[in-house]
Amino acid sequence: MKRPFQAAFVIANTILNAVGEKHSVLAMAMAGYVTGVPLFCNSGYVVLAPVAKAMSVKSKISMAVIASALSAGLFTTHCFVPIHPGTLAIANTLGANFGLLFGLGLLVSIPGTLAGVFYAQHVSSKTDVKVEGEATEEDIIKKYGKLPGKLHSFSPVLVIIILVALKTVADLEQTPFGEGAVKYFFDLIGNPTIALIIGMFVSMTLVSKDDRANIGKYIGEGIGSSVGMLALIGAGGSFGQVLQALPLAEKIGQGMLTPALGVIILFLISAFLKTVMGATTVVQALAATMAIPMLSSLGLDSEMGKILAVLAIAAGSMVVSHANDAYFWIVTEFSNMTTKQSYKAQTGMTLVVGIVSIIVIYIISMFAL
Repeated sequence: MKRPFQAAFVIANTILNAVGEKHSVLAMAMAGYVTGVPLFCNSGYVVLAPVAKAMSVKSKISMAVIASALSAGLFTTHCFVPIHPGTLAIANTLGANFGLLFGLGLLVSIPGTLAGVFYAQHVSSKTDVKVEGEATEEDIIKKYGKLPGKLHSFSPVLVIIILVALKTVADLEQTPFGEGAVKYFFDLIGNPTIALIIGMFVSMTLVSKDDRANIGKYIGEGIGSSVGMLALIGAGGSFGQVLQALPLAEKIGQGMLTPALGVIILFLISAFLKTVMGATTVVQALAATMAIPMLSSLGLDSEMGKILAVLAIAAGSMVVSHANDAYFWIVTEFSNMTTKQSYKAQTGMTLVVGIVSIIVIYIISMFAL
């Protein structure tokens, strides 16, 4: 694919220029945070790895530090924002309000991302990884030719956020848009499926003129690559249905299933599955089906309770990324790190980010439930 993700480079460069080279670690985390909304963390890391390497060379900061920060930003929005199939599967399974979840997911992603930056600067910094001889930012721009404008690059993300926000406002009890055609229109275009489709069409405008003949091919590749993931989600969901039919709530122990523990229980279940299974999307779908019979006992069967349950499962699905996780190997290979170095920079970071995230979610639950 020629000039595959030009917009991602523009987003990264925009943030880097705004924050400055002095705060390059924070800048890469922010770039990951934004890019992780429309892109899978795996794809986002592959796309931004050249920029990260160039920044490592330019700022003379260990690539392990840059990698941890970038990976944290990508991973948090990938897990918390219900644009991605795993988080969307949790939301659909538990019946969570998509609009509120979208906004709270973006909010909860912030402390997790900042925790990743802190870890990168204080722990990953002790691991020296050099990437000498890598391409500079100028080389990257030269390779991909003329890049799209800043607003154009951010537009797919902004359009989805605006559409979801409009639906959320339209569904308020105060009915600010009334109960007629305007409300139904915003409900339609703000529906998760429709909003994502519109965002996809907006992203097509980023393809260069000389490459637009291949749009059909790119869509086909996207559909092809998603088939396996859908099969995994389906298999995980089926297994989850079997588990759901079992008396899990009773067997786990009535003493544990109390509102006081609430989101912590779901976090621990998801974290256990993540550590054992590795695949974040499958873990999220499976943990969601296991959570259904527990929601009432955990005091999470209200509208806000379901949203917090989704976020708790998402936080657990971060803990931890290690050798059985494809994302672990992508970060390792595209950051010039050894497996041992990646365990420190990536696995340790995901543990810290997951723990910080569930602490934030638990604090929110104390006031919101």
